[in-house]
Formats: sequence, structure tokens, C-alpha cells
Amino acid sequence: MAADALADVLKTVRMTGAMFYNVAAKAPWAAEQVAPELVLPLIRPGANHLIAYHIVTEGQCYASAVDGGEPIEVHAGEVIVFTRGDPHVMSSEPGMRAGPPSADALAGNIQLPYRVCFGDVGPTTAKLICGFLACDSGPFNPLMESLPQILIGKSDRGHGDMPCLGVLVRIAMNEIRDRRVGGEGVLGKIAELMFVEVVRQYIESLSPDRNGWLAGLKDPFVGKALALMHANPASGWGLEELAREVGSSRSEFADRFASLVGVPPMTYLAKWRMQVASGLLNDNVNIATVAAEVGYSSEAAFSRAFKKIVGEPPSVWRDRHALAA
Repeated sequence: MAADALADVLKTVRMTGAMFYNVAAKAPWAAEQVAPELVLPLIRPGANHLIAYHIVTEGQCYASAVDGGEPIEVHAGEVIVFTRGDPHVMSSEPGMRAGPPSADALAGNIQLPYRVCFGDVGPTTAKLICGFLACDSGPFNPLMESLPQILIGKSDRGHGDMPCLGVLVRIAMNEIRDRRVGGEGVLGKIAELMFVEVVRQYIESLSPDRNGWLAGLKDPFVGKALALMHANPASGWGLEELAREVGSSRSEFADRFASLVGVPPMTYLAKWRMQVASGLLNDNVNIATVAAEVGYSSEAAFSRAFKKIVGEPPSVWRDRHALAA
């Protein structure tokens, strides 16, 4: 059931994927991330959170955050994800820098992914597929708040003889090679699925003593409570009812939930309701209807709660996001 909570969050943040660059590089080479404000409007106007990723299909290279941190060596079959879209450099050796490129080439009427070659002479030392995911970071995004700055996914990790991420990487490579009709849309969807699989690998790697929303998904009591609240946010959930549903005492459940997730269950439910409401408002649903959908008996009560949690009335939120889009 906990997996449903992850699916719900991914749905409400309206994730949209795009693969923009098919890179062939000859050492020495370095490439810096395109500025997020240039990329986001190309993927989904109005989105405010950028995720960058790189799939190494051949060879190896290094990934380095511009603001510091140890360079990370990335090998063929691995996917590196910058979950907050932080400025970073991909390069043949650690410590290299390059000026950020312009996104002008992506604005024209060209077939994506845009092919890029780095380096002048010698053999190709690395091939990458690079792209982005756009999503909404607010008003409440427990997934993005719980993820580390950088994730590494491995194509050979998973269940069965054909690990999911490895299959997705091969499909992406085939689409880029064959450049079939509709390939841009297919690659975008593959990007979304790959992100989910990398997150799954991260969740599976979490140690039992870790806290956070993702750790809560794995917990048998907290995970079930999250699934219940996500499945029916309009229900009049109370602390005692949730504890009973998950098979725990009221006090033990409340302590366990707050310890793992970081907020009490009722606070989480209130924030999640506003996240669901924000998505409905973005779809221009009538405010009274939105209020009923998330469990409020009146538009006035919902508006007060929305303003308290989000910081502005629902009508202002709706109009501001409509303008941005």
C-alpha cells in the first residue's frame, strides 16, 4: 500500500520528462548544465522544479556539483540524477569546468534529442543521454524534500533477469538510434519511469535506522497510514482511527509517525490535502468543488486552511499559476 503514496505524490507534482542531449565525447571534455530557467519553459511552462539526469551508455566520466563536493565517477549502465537541478559539470576528469551552454538550440524546430559532440581528436571515451524532468515543488512535496541532492541508479540492479532500469536504458538507446516517429514523447515518458526506478533503488537501499518520508513508506505501520491518507484525503481521519486501521496503539503510532516523517499525522494530512487541492486548482476546478474533494464542509473553511498552510488564498494561487503557465 505504501507504494500508492509514492505514486500519488508523483501524480500531484505533475512530473514531465524530456531528453534533450545525445552526447558523444572525446577526452578531454567538460560540459556544464543549462540554466534551469532556460530549460523549464521548454519542458512545461509554469513548472518550478528541475531535475537533471545523465545516463552513461558507454565509457565513464565524472559528475561534479559546482558548489563543491567530491566528484563522482559514473560508469556505463549508471544513471546519475541531480534531484534539485543544482548546477553541475560532467567531464572526462574531475575538477574540470566549462561555461554553461545556451538553450537556444532547443527552442527551434529541431528533432530531439539534440546531438552534441565534445572533443576534437581521438577515440570517443564516453557516450551519454542527458535530459531533465520538470515538476511542481509546492505547496507540499514530501518526495523531493526527502531525496538527497544526488542519486545513482544502476542498470543491473533490480529483480529478475531483466532489471527495470536496464530495460528502460536500452529502450531509450534504441529510440535515439532509430529516431522513429513519436520518439520525443516516448523518451519523455521513459525519463519519468527511469526517475521512479532510481528512487525505488534508493528506497530499497535505506538502512532501517533512517528517518524521513521515504523511510516511512517502508515502515509497516506508517506506510499503511500514508497509503490510507493518500487513498482518501477527504475522509475525516482522526489519530485514533488511523492507529486502529494500521494495528497500533494511538500513542505508539503518533510517536512512530512523527519520528519517521517529521510531522504529526494530522499535520501531514492537512498538508497533503493542500497538495491535492493545488493540483485541482491548477486544473481550474471550482473552489467549492475543490473544498469538498479534500474534506472541507465549506468553501470558507477550506480557504482559511489553504491560506494558513500555503500562505495565500486558493483564488490567488490559481490565478498566479495560470498566469505562469
